[in-house]
Amino acid sequence: LRPEMGVIVNGVVSPDDYSPKDVVKSTVADFLSILGDEALKQAGRSEERRYLIEQVIRNGVNCEVAARRALGLPWKQLTDTKRQEFVNLFIQLLRDMLANKIDQYPDARLLYLSERRNGRFAEVRTSLTGSKVDTSIDFRLGGQVGHWLIDDLVIDGASLVNNYQAQFN
Repeated sequence: LRPEMGVIVNGVVSPDDYSPKDVVKSTVADFLSILGDEALKQAGRSEERRYLIEQVIRNGVNCEVAARRALGLPWKQLTDTKRQEFVNLFIQLLRDMLANKIDQYPDARLLYLSERRNGRFAEVRTSLTGSKVDTSIDFRLGGQVGHWLIDDLVIDGASLVNNYQAQFN
């Protein structure tokens, strides 16, 4: 997360002021910055672009929770090595899906509508609007005050994690 999102005490950012909305805004901003970088759109830089998108996902998303929920019951039968392999493949799937979708809506804007919390869970409701899109996207987060991570996206009422779970089953 960026230093401007927290309180700086003795040169260190205090995460106590990070809200779920701050985490979503920061993650989305980092993602859009990569997608909007003209230099990264040049031939021969696609691997670098994919790597940077993957880092944003790894930093803003609770990848293990999302992957475990997406796989469902078979998760329990996997070894730790197989679980890590699945998490890495799931991250690549998210990376490619997000990069391909967002490029389809170059003029779209993400409007932040509301944030609500219930203990260790939070939801940030947004709307993606533009000439080719009008979609609700709700970011579901888990964690605690100061340490929130995205663990699902609900796009027009459909959970991304649940959709993948249905496909994997």
